[in-house]
Amino acid sequence: MLRSLRANTALRVDAAPLADADWLAMALSGLPPVRAGRFFVYGAHDAGRIPVNAVALRIEAAAAFGTGHHGTTAGCLVAYHDLLKARRFAKVLDVGTGTGVLAIAAARTGSRLALGTDIDPVSVRIAAENAALNRAAARFAHANGLAERSIAAAAPYDLVFANILARPLVRLAPDIARALKPGGVAILSGLLRHQERFVRAAYLARGFRLIRRYHRDAWATLVLAKG
Repeated sequence: MLRSLRANTALRVDAAPLADADWLAMALSGLPPVRAGRFFVYGAHDAGRIPVNAVALRIEAAAAFGTGHHGTTAGCLVAYHDLLKARRFAKVLDVGTGTGVLAIAAARTGSRLALGTDIDPVSVRIAAENAALNRAAARFAHANGLAERSIAAAAPYDLVFANILARPLVRLAPDIARALKPGGVAILSGLLRHQERFVRAAYLARGFRLIRRYHRDAWATLVLAKG
């Protein structure tokens, strides 16, 4: 690569060796903690800043998504916080779990079963490590969709998180509807504000009703109840 760059006479190329370091960990260490409702999401470097009245979630992201800083993750946590004011959810499924933060939040707030899934095996490993850090009884499975045996066997769920992308959310609408018990709730995110109508229509057509929506920056989070 360096030889190819230097062969281009229009470029001035300077190269220097870098010290051996975990550059990803160093970058993450600069992230501030996040407060989302009752939840306080932090890394090891902020262990001394936990508020007394918070549900503290120590999340080490590594190569997985979900430190709480993104508007979609924070939106899901705030939506869940608001739901917990009125009810509890015994069985929770987190589709596209990433770091496991949403499943861990469920386990830490009384869910009897908190199960997370991801198509990325690295994320599944990181999520399990984060659950251990938080002493949370959340379990994680490597799966593409909701048909995997351990996921289907635990259905129906009281609550399904799906913080992915708009088109997968639409594609999974029939599966999420089947996975939820009547009166169950879906918290959906990973979509931009202008994609709300597209995603909402897919769920309203399957008997869901919109409870509430949240906006953070350009991102939207939808809370829907199964009729």
